[in-house]
Amino acid sequence: MFSINRFFIKFSLAMLIAALLFGTAAAFAFLYPEHFNKWLPFQQMRPMHTSAALFWIISGAAACVCHFQSRHILDARALRQLLSAFKLTWMLVIMVVFACYCINDYGGREYWEFPPFLNLPLLAGWVLFAIVMLAIFKKSAPAYEWMWITGVIFFLITFTEQNLWHLSWFRESYIREVTVQWKANGSMVGAWNQMINGLSVFLIIRISGNKETAYSKMTFFLFFLGLFNLMFNWGHHVYNLPNANWMRGVAYGVSMTEWVILVILIRNFKRNIQEGRKLKHSLSYRFISSAQTWILANLGLALLMSIPAINRYTHGTHITVAHAMGTTIGINTMILLAAVGYILHADDMSDRSVRTIKRSLWFANASLWVFWSALVVAGILKGYLIINHPEMSFTDVMQHVTPFILIMAISGILLIPSLGLIAFIFIRIPAESGKQKDKASNAAERDELPVYAE
Repeated sequence: MFSINRFFIKFSLAMLIAALLFGTAAAFAFLYPEHFNKWLPFQQMRPMHTSAALFWIISGAAACVCHFQSRHILDARALRQLLSAFKLTWMLVIMVVFACYCINDYGGREYWEFPPFLNLPLLAGWVLFAIVMLAIFKKSAPAYEWMWITGVIFFLITFTEQNLWHLSWFRESYIREVTVQWKANGSMVGAWNQMINGLSVFLIIRISGNKETAYSKMTFFLFFLGLFNLMFNWGHHVYNLPNANWMRGVAYGVSMTEWVILVILIRNFKRNIQEGRKLKHSLSYRFISSAQTWILANLGLALLMSIPAINRYTHGTHITVAHAMGTTIGINTMILLAAVGYILHADDMSDRSVRTIKRSLWFANASLWVFWSALVVAGILKGYLIINHPEMSFTDVMQHVTPFILIMAISGILLIPSLGLIAFIFIRIPAESGKQKDKASNAAERDELPVYAE
């Protein structure tokens, strides 16, 4: 693996640590503004948290895809240079984003609240990434490469769509602008889910040694379902806006269903894997197993949220946050840590480090369950009080909800020494220790991975 990609991966892990720190600070700034707003104001901590989380997921997925696709461009200098330009651009712009936050320079929209001009270099960098991915892609590629390429392309589309508010025609109507914003953000999640789904399938193949999975009907069904999902399930994001009922029906029918197939794939992987191979890749195996548990939990929550009658109560409450956090941390982060651990050869670390990661993973899951449950209860209570007791002021409603937000904030603190420690250990793995193993891995992947079907 090229050294810059290893640095890009570790930069992404730093974004994970930053998201944990800023998220905890934002929670306490929200609960105790009189103590925190002087030094750590909520209006500053929240965009820092959301941007760090987004950049961890997107950059981490892109870095892992770059690594696993590097075997296709070992002899293509121009493509390597384009990838390097993409990574350097993204890392530089991300650092500028947080510098702008530090001086209270905003101007964007939800989740992308930094000055809008920074979207241009981000877009240009991603175009370079897309060019490389398209240059090495073949129609006979395995399912996981189809997931990667569609995820990259649709992120480019939805990122552009998310910035349509710069056109005056969209800003002329508040409903029009909000509809496009919510639709774009919902579809964008589906785009990076495609990349992460592809990583999970790739890891399953590499760890289990079952090459047939790459071209199986079930895996390709997962690909098409995920693609259909990112194109059409965004409807449940705009239930509360004046839209046609058929959009709500389509959204309900396709919302989050790709997780069902992914659970089946992972379950078959766990059932059929040989014990020796499981132990050889024990850390990646544990992270993938954790993701399966959170897929099931968030699948149930997402399906309930997609029912219009229930969505009336949950939309805009802490249940939405619970779904977002459960997906971001429980699913996406676990799969990305599995991929990063595999890339960095984490299983070859000292026994002490491996044990520390296993204990930290258990502690992270326990803390996340408390975190997630507190948000769900807070969301149910808030939605019930707002809808059924309109006479209550928002302040009175939040007084009933605050104890559960406090539980969430405390459990969020516990995520820092667990997930944060895992990320820190991965960051500390020296680059030199992986150079020879990276060469061996590239050679092994050429021999062991399924070749393009003719």
